[in-house]
Amino acid sequence: MTKTLWLMAVIGTALSAAEPNTLTPAERKAGWKLLFDGKSLAGWTDPAKQTPPGDSFRAVDGMIAVTAKPKFREDLLSLEQFTNFELRFEWKISPGGNSGVKYLLQDTAFIHPSLFKTPIAKFEHRIDYLLRTKRPARSSLPVDGKVEIYQVAFEYQVIDNTAHADAKRSKKSWAGALYQLLEPAGAGPKAVGEWNEGRIVINGDRVEHWLNGVKVIDASLNDPAIPAGLAMRWTDKSPVYEALTKRPRKSGPIVLQNHDDAAWYRNLKIRRLP
Repeated sequence: MTKTLWLMAVIGTALSAAEPNTLTPAERKAGWKLLFDGKSLAGWTDPAKQTPPGDSFRAVDGMIAVTAKPKFREDLLSLEQFTNFELRFEWKISPGGNSGVKYLLQDTAFIHPSLFKTPIAKFEHRIDYLLRTKRPARSSLPVDGKVEIYQVAFEYQVIDNTAHADAKRSKKSWAGALYQLLEPAGAGPKAVGEWNEGRIVINGDRVEHWLNGVKVIDASLNDPAIPAGLAMRWTDKSPVYEALTKRPRKSGPIVLQNHDDAAWYRNLKIRRLP
């Protein structure tokens, strides 16, 4: 009887450890902490509590759910900031969907048609213009489906490789990529609708992206390929290029991206590195 009860306890402990949004004793001892409690957006800049209220994210069924086509499009930022860290998370994407996990945040641009004196067609040119002009207060922006708050940062790409236009155009937009800078190598995502395991390691200028247990990016942010890739998209005169090459802000929040498509995150765990 004693042995049976012991086995039941061991099995129960194993099942409990496997539950989403929980930490094992070993993880706690190693310095891991949860970024998502599985029930609320505590620890994040909850859009619903901002002025005006946003609708880009919500906590539901043990997941952080990304709202498709929200009335006020913005990313979700952790309240806590990190410099060197290891982040583990699970993600799944909707058919044809796009999202991402951003880090080393450097700047923020508020986008709305009313902020332009004349229309600017290219997205990158709009961001450059807005970063060079006076920043509006969030409270001045209308909730009309035309607002986007863009975070200038590096991005771990979360995407449907098979159906999204970005992924079809370039491997540098595939799942696990350092978005539009470095393509992932060695592994791909699971079928759309299935959970994938993501991992990001930042230590000084070194960055690693992992996808489903495989390291797909291992690079230095000081590698010449990084500024070269940024210049191809933004030009070397862009405020974005300057921010991401110089990286004056050494600490920043973890950012979940709303790209107008449904996506889901859970098991967000992080530990600081020396």
